[in-house]
Amino acid sequence: MTQSALKHGDFTGLAANYSKYRPAYAPSVVPALLGLMDKPPAAIEAADVGAGTGIWTRMLATLVRHVTAVEPNDDMRGHGIRDCARHRVSYREGSAEATGLETSSVDLVSMASSFHWADFERATREFHRLLRPGGRFVALWNPRLLEANPILVEIEAELRTLAPDMKRVSSGNSGITETLTERLLGSELFTDVVYVEGRHTVAQSPSQYLGVWDSVNDIRVQLGPERWARFMAVVAERISGLDAIVTTYRTRAWSARRI
Repeated sequence: MTQSALKHGDFTGLAANYSKYRPAYAPSVVPALLGLMDKPPAAIEAADVGAGTGIWTRMLATLVRHVTAVEPNDDMRGHGIRDCARHRVSYREGSAEATGLETSSVDLVSMASSFHWADFERATREFHRLLRPGGRFVALWNPRLLEANPILVEIEAELRTLAPDMKRVSSGNSGITETLTERLLGSELFTDVVYVEGRHTVAQSPSQYLGVWDSVNDIRVQLGPERWARFMAVVAERISGLDAIVTTYRTRAWSARRI
């Protein structure tokens, strides 16, 4: 798949890098979120929507009874089925707006690094339908804490130089996250909105770090093939010779209880 064929939200052709290089979420966040539930983790039936290759799905599956992973993209779903083969996970095709799951069938619905692609009103209605009384919806992201490493700040500055007018759909620090608490409470479908944050540090080799960038959709689409190639060349040059790039990830999660 060529870069020019990429569309916003379509990870076809990017799934292999997504599977191989994308980091997990802060481990401390999983038990913190499950602790908000009204039943023990081993009894929880969960649905992970927009599950992608199953990074968050697998973290959930280590503690809950079962996770149904819902993913619209064939490429991402294929890698997810492979990556989750040894976990209590089953994959199916579907979207946030139309999961295909039965009414009142799960205790927990999550969207990890994907809720910004969904239609908020339609998706929250769908999640309300899926959840049993007292069930919870969780939306989370794991943006980088740029200021923890000067190299990351320099690379971000280069990106802004190439595309000063760039607007990210969501970086986990902007976009939907800026008003998510208010929007969930204002939906009249959810209450008891709780924010949870955790941090963890990952040391990536230069090839791994470049691989993470190669799994990106939103920025790549906005830059276009020429500027994207220039940006990747700058990044490769900046990290050349380094043993590792240390990145701090800041997992940000919102949990809301179904009314």
